[in-house]
Amino acid sequence: MEHPTQTVTMLRKAILRLHPQDDVVIAIRPLAAQSEIHDGERPIRLLQSIAPGHKIATRAIAAAEPVRRYNQIIGFAREAIAAGAHVHTHNLAFEMFARDYAVGVDCRPTAKATPASFMGYVREDGRVGTRNYIGVISTVNCSASVSKFVAAHFTPERLAAYPHVDGVVPITHASGCGMDSNGAGIDLLRKTIAGYARHPNFAGVVVIGLGCEANQMDALFLSQSLEENPLLQALVIQTSGGTRKTTEAAIAAVERMLAPANALRREPVSAAHITVGLQCGGSDGYSGITANPALGAACDLLVAQGGTVILSETPEIYGAEHLLTRRAVSREVANKLIDRIRWWETYTERNDGSMDNNPSPGNKAGGLTTILEKSLGAVAKAGSTNLVEVYHYADTVQAHGFVFMDTPGYDPVSATGQVAGGANLICFTTGRGSVYGCKPAPSIKLATNTALYHRMVEDMDINCGDIVDGETPVAAKGREIFECILRVAGGEKSKSEVLGIGNDEFVPWQLGAVM
Repeated sequence: MEHPTQTVTMLRKAILRLHPQDDVVIAIRPLAAQSEIHDGERPIRLLQSIAPGHKIATRAIAAAEPVRRYNQIIGFAREAIAAGAHVHTHNLAFEMFARDYAVGVDCRPTAKATPASFMGYVREDGRVGTRNYIGVISTVNCSASVSKFVAAHFTPERLAAYPHVDGVVPITHASGCGMDSNGAGIDLLRKTIAGYARHPNFAGVVVIGLGCEANQMDALFLSQSLEENPLLQALVIQTSGGTRKTTEAAIAAVERMLAPANALRREPVSAAHITVGLQCGGSDGYSGITANPALGAACDLLVAQGGTVILSETPEIYGAEHLLTRRAVSREVANKLIDRIRWWETYTERNDGSMDNNPSPGNKAGGLTTILEKSLGAVAKAGSTNLVEVYHYADTVQAHGFVFMDTPGYDPVSATGQVAGGANLICFTTGRGSVYGCKPAPSIKLATNTALYHRMVEDMDINCGDIVDGETPVAAKGREIFECILRVAGGEKSKSEVLGIGNDEFVPWQLGAVM
């Protein structure tokens, strides 16, 4: 099965038809009530005004009948819908339905590519960083302030003597205590912290704890096989003499790391060393038409180089997972993905929720109606290559190619898991606007529409709106994104880095009760 977005037909004046079998078309500019649009040769009179990114019924749809976009079911009619009507939350409902998982039927050999390279930092263990930071990581919220005091000490003026160090980053969070000292919750937190402590974008790390927290320093290091060395130091506030003394000791530890970190130099390395975490936030009706498929095209180019792309946000692939199982390299890989889907169904039911709690109000204002519709656009970020592995949250990603990591849909939590797993760069598509950064990994933001790009040009790295404007094909935009990935991986600052965003986005997934 080809990806739904690969059959887009553009009618530049007013609407987009994404597939010949669709029941809706998409407005690409504001359309007035009683105006006439042309779907092919058929004129359709609009019964309401339609905002850009929103859906218009092209035929009469009976109550309870499935409605298709991308030639996939996005919901069921709550009531009879007339041709020319606005199709949205008032007349389209989410319902469960069976999907054909057809494991592996769309697996294809990965295309060969002319080798590409970027300038990266090669670590002693052979892993490659796209940045060269020193991290100050809190074990618990109670040590967050000290971690921030330490990082704040290293102003640009103090780091001027170390031009090859990108900065000192505080990695703080709101957890680490008020939880069981054993169990899934603390295990996940420790795995996430350890993933950051080992991250190739950190030349050195100081870990700071309070002393009496559930997430004890000794247990953290022992359970995650971490060992202190000159570039990984641990300090505990209660045994170091309090806030001031611990801050001074941590500053001294960072100062000892600066010279060896500064001695590193970027060198040419294969693009195979790039691992990209894929995110979409503030999605709109254009996300699945422009930025997401363009990012997917870039991912195909990176995978052809031997690189890795991580799709996540399990609640935001719900209803589209059958497009991924069809690309799974084995039934085992497909079943791992299906198992995570079933876990989320049970999890939301246990918490009196629904998988359709997502999309957000902003998504709906942008034209997305159900999680089914949102998910079909979201999976386009991952391109068309084979699904080679499925990981739990914050697991170390070892496979090369297209992989999936189970995470919530909340972007900071999801990206935190990806970075803990080894993502050394994030690509983030947005239709409503996002100001997300993700130290120590640079974050590239892709605007789905031209109006957003110009309105928030200081935050957006690439405009994908020129796809729907009819100026740039998806494949060409994918090549542009791929080239941007190489440049940013090699040291060019993304817009969020220029703005200094990224110190506060470490948000580990919290499982279990807060006690």
